[in-house]
Amino acid sequence: MLIVNGVVHTMENGTIPNGFVLIQGGRIAQAGPMSQLPEDAGPGLIDAGGGHVLPGFIDAHCHLGLYGCGEGEDDLNHGAAPCAPQLRALDGADPFNRYFEEARQAGITCVHTGPGSANPIGGQSVLLKTAGTLIDQMAVRAPAAMKFALGENPKRHHGTPGCASRMAAAQLIREQLTQALNYEAKYARAAADPALDEPDFDARLDALRPVVTGRLPAHFHAHRADDIATAVRLSKEFGLDCAVVHGTEGHRIADFLAREGVPVITGPFLTDRSKPELQNLTMENTAILARAGVQVAICTDHPETPIALLPFCAAMAARAGMDEEDALASITINAACICGVGNRMGSLAPGKDADVVVMDGHPFHWRTRVTHVLIDGQEVV
Repeated sequence: MLIVNGVVHTMENGTIPNGFVLIQGGRIAQAGPMSQLPEDAGPGLIDAGGGHVLPGFIDAHCHLGLYGCGEGEDDLNHGAAPCAPQLRALDGADPFNRYFEEARQAGITCVHTGPGSANPIGGQSVLLKTAGTLIDQMAVRAPAAMKFALGENPKRHHGTPGCASRMAAAQLIREQLTQALNYEAKYARAAADPALDEPDFDARLDALRPVVTGRLPAHFHAHRADDIATAVRLSKEFGLDCAVVHGTEGHRIADFLAREGVPVITGPFLTDRSKPELQNLTMENTAILARAGVQVAICTDHPETPIALLPFCAAMAARAGMDEEDALASITINAACICGVGNRMGSLAPGKDADVVVMDGHPFHWRTRVTHVLIDGQEVV
């Protein structure tokens, strides 16, 4: 497959004003100016006609497939216990949810979807391609991260016992992580000494083992600046690989987040201030964080903002002062890196998955349309 005559945004090696992208075996083989077009590129040709060619967009945080299209179709939250790290989004996501099709039509080729934020520990998220009929085949990483939540959501959720304050949510997380460390230590001792038995299996603690050993990222739902600081405090205390999700008041502590090296998945910001911790919501948040040196991605938090509006969210961030290339990076290479797959997607670099979107104009222009979408080199739109 060969895509020609496009403005090629490689997202790692600059933008090529008039270029091509060569795809072979479901991977990016080459991207370059038209003057370097290979003579024999094989079958398949897409003429971008002067439009823009980009890596497929990635929504770094949403609930696609876990939230349906009608009342009662919500598989987001677990009300039976305050902490449920053993639950897996892989077991709840519906690949036939119609929003997957709408995501593809908007150029979104990959999503990081997972549990809601009613529980201090909500469970394991999954990274999915947006095309397919079986979740196992769509999965890129399963699990992709462990979902933690601070602030109003776990505090006010009536189905979550023992979590009536911010202090209680943080303490519940501490207790679970401490137990997981002890559980992991028992496994380590048993491995070193054959005379010792492994601990009795505990699904909750077993799910947290890769978190406390740094093998599985911890994604913290946090809006207020003090909740963000608590997420960083907990992460440093337990050595977690932390990312902040939402970070609505991140602009208040941008230098702190940059100094700590904590990435932030911002959004949704195309919404109202529906709860007290959103009172300082500002569309400039992402730009302020990026200028401070924080690695940022933009998410829709679907269904809070419909999944198809992810490119529009990035456009609005650019309108609010974010550099345009940084805004594009926030839904491509930055999103891929924060989700742990920067080596596989997020740019048009050779060897990466051939997830590509072709648009008939600049991706941030309101009249631009998606003309072609490829996932693993196969046209899906």
